[in-house]
Amino acid sequence: MDSATRPATHRAALAAALFGLPTLLLLLLVKLEWGPLVSLDGDIARTTHRWAVADPALTRTSRILSDWVWDPWMMRALCAVVAVRLVVRGARWLALWLMGTCLVASVVQQSLKAAVGRSRPVWPDPVDHAHYAAFPSGHAMTAAVVCGLLLWLLRLHGAGPAPWRAGLALAVVSVVGVGVTRVWLGVHWATDVLGGWLLGGLTVALAVATYTRGPGKHGRGPT
Repeated sequence: MDSATRPATHRAALAAALFGLPTLLLLLLVKLEWGPLVSLDGDIARTTHRWAVADPALTRTSRILSDWVWDPWMMRALCAVVAVRLVVRGARWLALWLMGTCLVASVVQQSLKAAVGRSRPVWPDPVDHAHYAAFPSGHAMTAAVVCGLLLWLLRLHGAGPAPWRAGLALAVVSVVGVGVTRVWLGVHWATDVLGGWLLGGLTVALAVATYTRGPGKHGRGPT
């Protein structure tokens, strides 16, 4: 590893550790159904569901944002568009890394859902529906992975202050927004969303560490 690559790899490894420890702790607490955590999730869910039922206009908006704008498939499609652009510009390894990370994130997400087997909230008057197990939130994790990867690509290609600030603002709104809508719509517990965010951050950190050590680290393609 050369001197230019080492700091980036060390930062990515540190970020992976910072995301990894709380992710593992939360995963264990959810799997063990730790009482205080279950109680907190229940309190938050009952409160937000009451608000969602009482405000149908905001709930409809949340469904549009959650099911269309921030839907995981829309996020993956955005990555695919960026990957095609990278291929056109000659950065094939970077495009492969981008789509490979999204694929790995999807596999990890579905595997954890099956392994943890957490039930979703159940309501007598639901405002939305979702399938499969609850933990982690696929919407939250996918948004964190895609937005994190695209922000890193902006940095990699030397984006100026204005594009960087715009990208950062969109990423924050998307990641936070999709998590809030999933809880508001009553299809996830708050810790499902937190777990999705943490796993998304961990995935991005590990992916960046992999890229900085891989064959494409010196060949990012034209900028």
